[in-house]
Amino acid sequence: MTPHSRIIRQLETVSRLDDIDRRALWDLPLRLRSIESGRDIFREGQATTECCVLLSGVACRYKMVAGGRRQILSFHFAGDIPDLQTLTLNRTDHSLAVLTRSAVAFIPHAAIRALSEQRPAVGAAFLRQALVDGAIFREWITNVGRRMAFERVAHLICECFERMRAMGLADDSTFEFPVTQSELGDATGLSNVHVNRTMQALRKSGLVVSKGKVHTIPDWSRLREAADFNPAYLHLLPALEHSHAAGIPGR
Repeated sequence: MTPHSRIIRQLETVSRLDDIDRRALWDLPLRLRSIESGRDIFREGQATTECCVLLSGVACRYKMVAGGRRQILSFHFAGDIPDLQTLTLNRTDHSLAVLTRSAVAFIPHAAIRALSEQRPAVGAAFLRQALVDGAIFREWITNVGRRMAFERVAHLICECFERMRAMGLADDSTFEFPVTQSELGDATGLSNVHVNRTMQALRKSGLVVSKGKVHTIPDWSRLREAADFNPAYLHLLPALEHSHAAGIPGR
């Protein structure tokens, strides 16, 4: 999938776009870059004039607290645009790093603003994407603050699977999730030992089958129930109501 196709597909998971909107998105200028695992895309407090699109790999937003401890705020996959807030806010209030070797595209803020004025539906799609990010943050606060360890990890797995499936990065039951137990712990507020025990419990219960970085969910309904997972906060359009044909005829 091309960089522009990734952007269009992501926006169409939550918004409706027509062919004219898609053609306009195809004309966005992109600066491509490959980033090695563990490197920051940007750091907290940094001023930026571009938004980034993850084209491949896995990334995370995070903040550091006293003593060098890290809190992961979200995970991101191919197609995600994790810094739309920088269109309005002058400086980043968190850091963004890649957890695997990743490809990233950068879009000038000026180009997004100009396109949003020319094509209001595209501007609304970018805004809706940023608002969905807020909904995901609220669910993460609930997850870390009020769910027990088993539900907490299961819920995170459900969310990542559902988001990846919407982007065509997972099939009906299997997905690759190359996140370490330490990174899961930083995302859920659990120790490595607790994450390890929780993952063992998920496997023992038959809710998740893992082979290295590849995970299979044998019974999606059972896992959703065990995780207390309701995907409504992701605001995904029904599969038949948005186009996955991000390519434009003649391109």
